[in-house]
Amino acid sequence: MNKDIKELVRLSEIDRQLDSFAPKIEAANEKLQREKSKIESAEEEIAVLRKQIEENDDKIATYEEQIKALDEQLASIKKKGTEISSEKEMKALAEEEEIAKGKLAFDNEEIERLQEINEKKSALIEDLETSLEEMRKSFAEVSAETEEILSSIDGQKAELFAKRDEIIRRIDQKILAFYEKIRKWAGNTAVVPIRKQACYGCYLKINDKTYAEVIKGDELTSCTHCGRIIYLEESPVEHGED
Repeated sequence: MNKDIKELVRLSEIDRQLDSFAPKIEAANEKLQREKSKIESAEEEIAVLRKQIEENDDKIATYEEQIKALDEQLASIKKKGTEISSEKEMKALAEEEEIAKGKLAFDNEEIERLQEINEKKSALIEDLETSLEEMRKSFAEVSAETEEILSSIDGQKAELFAKRDEIIRRIDQKILAFYEKIRKWAGNTAVVPIRKQACYGCYLKINDKTYAEVIKGDELTSCTHCGRIIYLEESPVEHGED
């Protein structure tokens, strides 16, 4: 295998490692976002409950004003009762009093109902705020964990980019351009080995002529089926291994 092909294989491996960080970064950020979404959801629910309590308080205030007016009306009816002289007036006054008492009973029932609802909503808010406190602690922990992961990845990427730059300076620029062109569509399978005379990009068998060229390793060879750059892996002996 000539020098440029070896460099290209190393470059491909570095690019593969660099690209492998993307799902790790995405997973870390997604985990952090999930924790943030929980907090936002709880905060939104608390805000809705508080608004509903406020609206109910406004209704209660309205009913209390109505009760005050009805109390005054009933006091006025009572006073009028001492002044009427005819049965017709007494009957009309009695009907007015009955209607006022019915409204009064309804308003009191509504106030009691709304107060019960607000008590339940207040209890829910209390529970949510307790949960929210735990969520914020969890978010802080995940945030620190995410920062550590991303910082570690940044360090690893910096080392790989330095190695990548070294290879790019050494490698033939035409070969580099050819590699980058294939990588646009093949991604991390732009450079693949041949195993059992098959391209490990498309998994189709390489013809004998192309296979012989790859074995010779003097020039860059592409798979006749898919166009990926193909090479023959070095044996452990060639790597200097036992």
